[in-house]
Amino acid sequence: MINGYIRNDKMNDARQLFDENPLSRNVVSWNSLFSGYIKHDQIHLAQQVFDEMPVRDVISWNIMLSGLHKMRNRRGIYHCFLQMGRDGLRPNEFTFSILISALMNTGFSLLIPQIHGLAFQFSLNSSLFVGSALMRGYTYFGDRKNLCQVFDEISVKDVTSWNALVLGYMELGLPGEARRAFDMMPEKNIISWTTLVDGYICNKKLDEARSIFDECSERNVVLWTAMISGYVQWGEFVHALELFLLMWKSDTRPNQFTFSSALDACAGCSSLLTGKQVHSNMLKSGIPSDVILSTSLVDMYAKCGDIEAAFCIFESMPKKNLVSWNSIIGGCARHGLATRALEVFERMTMSGVEPDRITFVNVLSACVHGGLVEEGKRHFNSMGTDYGIKAEMEHYACMVDLYGRAGFLERAVKLIEGMPFEPDVVVWGTLLATCGLHSSLELGEFAAKGIHTLQKDHPAVYLLLSKIHSEQGIWDSVIELRKMMKHGRAKKQKAGSWIESSIVVQ
Repeated sequence: MINGYIRNDKMNDARQLFDENPLSRNVVSWNSLFSGYIKHDQIHLAQQVFDEMPVRDVISWNIMLSGLHKMRNRRGIYHCFLQMGRDGLRPNEFTFSILISALMNTGFSLLIPQIHGLAFQFSLNSSLFVGSALMRGYTYFGDRKNLCQVFDEISVKDVTSWNALVLGYMELGLPGEARRAFDMMPEKNIISWTTLVDGYICNKKLDEARSIFDECSERNVVLWTAMISGYVQWGEFVHALELFLLMWKSDTRPNQFTFSSALDACAGCSSLLTGKQVHSNMLKSGIPSDVILSTSLVDMYAKCGDIEAAFCIFESMPKKNLVSWNSIIGGCARHGLATRALEVFERMTMSGVEPDRITFVNVLSACVHGGLVEEGKRHFNSMGTDYGIKAEMEHYACMVDLYGRAGFLERAVKLIEGMPFEPDVVVWGTLLATCGLHSSLELGEFAAKGIHTLQKDHPAVYLLLSKIHSEQGIWDSVIELRKMMKHGRAKKQKAGSWIESSIVVQ
């Protein structure tokens, strides 16, 4: 009866029934009650029931550890496990599995080798559950030796433990070892294939990932989506869309994550027509539009040039997250709608959504395109004072661009000299580009020197300096710069973002 009330979300009724029948109480009913509180995120009530229990078994402690893990109370987990030992309870394999998973990526993760020792002491190190958890822990530490040792200790290895080994090797940057382990597996499931494909993608080996993907005869939506999103992750947008088309022709239907990746690919290659087709297919498929999918639509339309469509979808979203707000602010900035971008930013902060570093890159970019110097300065300063966000290289580059385009070159130089870290090529290049805009020879050579110390013989430096010298009528220098380029002292290099900005300002 208590379990019935718990399943129907009637915890007050469950507690009343429990209190009215003291004779029927046993450790199972106690566990059911406080497990229900944990299920409904009422950890303080669960703790009260746990403290009231006259007798606790190992299941009681495991439930409590799981609840603290759910609430991300790492210190509570640590002390709970210590108290369990003081009470004389012997942990089981689930205890260790919960404990290791809970302490991962925390300040307590250094205890994992000690937990391994305790598991060995209780003869639980050969357990599949404990072994798999320990393998994840040692992967986090980058400890290949103990990863392999734990795998060898598992007495009965199943496909899950093999998958954990393949995943561990991939996360350690050892794709060759991962492939050898994969080939040795006595049996494989779709998770095995997906783990290997994901691993190759994370190690930027897209050809190998695609080869494994093509080998797999039974592909599900997760594997298709992993490969498509992998292409998107590394900027292979056309390949992503080609694969999405193949998927559409297969027996596997895309889900919201597949559609989101396809829309991101359309945004990446600025293909509005394809983006509209993906959007249409999404609607025909009846896929519910959640916040992630809607945000991908906003981003796609904004990056493909249809800002009004992006706004239409954005305004129709019942729930918006930080990424949604960033997408529409960034879209406004790219379209030169500075005032509109700042209005959206104001709406965002008024709605209680805290901005992040990306938000301020978009806001400052909007100020650059709108020539809003004082607005940009105010927002740049508010990052630290109002939101505790430290300005990074991108933010400084935006401010240098803002000051430079407005003709405040001395302000831009002063900002660079006051940076808490060494400026990179992008910052120096931005200054050089704006010097080209205003034909400032002295500061242009100063910026070129900064670039030269980081990246010698960059062709854009010679081009911009040649432009500035020609505008100043210093033809001897122009001829010399062109000779340097002609004789190969300026090596060909891939264009960066600051080079693109220099072309725009010219």
